[in-house]
Amino acid sequence: MKRLAIAAGFLCATAAGAQTPELTVYTYDSFVSDFGPGPKIEKAFEAQCGCDLNLVGAGDGAALLARLRLEGARSKADVVLGLDTSLIDPARGSGLFAESGVDAEYALPVEWDDPVFVPYDWGLFAFVHNTDLKAPANFRDLAESDLKIVIQDPRSSTPGLGLLLWIKTAYGDAAPEIWAKLADNILTVTKGWSESYGLFLNGEADMVLSYTTSPAYHRIAEDDDSKTAAVFDEGHYAQIEVAAKLASSDQPELAEQFLQFMLSDAAQAAIMTGNWMYPAVLPEGGLPEGFGTPLPAEQVLLLPSDEAAALRDLALDEWLTALSR
Repeated sequence: MKRLAIAAGFLCATAAGAQTPELTVYTYDSFVSDFGPGPKIEKAFEAQCGCDLNLVGAGDGAALLARLRLEGARSKADVVLGLDTSLIDPARGSGLFAESGVDAEYALPVEWDDPVFVPYDWGLFAFVHNTDLKAPANFRDLAESDLKIVIQDPRSSTPGLGLLLWIKTAYGDAAPEIWAKLADNILTVTKGWSESYGLFLNGEADMVLSYTTSPAYHRIAEDDDSKTAAVFDEGHYAQIEVAAKLASSDQPELAEQFLQFMLSDAAQAAIMTGNWMYPAVLPEGGLPEGFGTPLPAEQVLLLPSDEAAALRDLALDEWLTALSR
């Protein structure tokens, strides 16, 4: 009887576990960290979905797409969160993603009507530095200075790729010249954003490639006004981060529910003070105090996803050539 009771209890527990669906989301490492928005989003979504949200840190955006391409239809992911406009075209061409079923009124620097990729935040790339540093006014000034910068690898990191597109958009055919002059300023190139920002915070570099919103973290979370972002007169390249549902997902309805949830007030608030980016859908309470307002539209640079894809290889070759000298 004791064995039967144990067996019955095991079967009940197994059945209860089987009734709890699991949604697996591939995202970038900083999203799932203790200081990122992942833990709050996981708790809030699980409270309404009756499911287990499994957030998997899998590198920065470019690395995410590379992993999904490698895994193909065998991937355990139901959703990917962390691609951006520079990766949308190749992501669409992979055939791995399905229409989201999501509709929203976005607060983005561009019109958005993509049926597959759901934007959840956006920001402007910038070099962050300490306020006691006299910052350059543009890339030419930076290249002529003795300042040391840390950047991210464009082959694995969306900010790294964003920097390539920023310089290419601002300088066109003169981009190779800019990179050639910047090469001496680059202290190191890291695989992802977290590593490079850590190097900056440890005092190993004067400036780090990040976002205009990054100093808001220090002001709000740490009560520290010692960090700011350099405003360049060429303008700043925008990043719109997106999430998408995998066509191979065995939880398509739950995946759609999660994508819609990412645009809710709760998720967008967690994004602002966890990802430290502007919201894709402005929450009822607006931006947090101390967050700062976006730069004016005339200072925002952004290529359509197909043009970004067309320029990617050329810009990457120019970067590799400059750094190999």
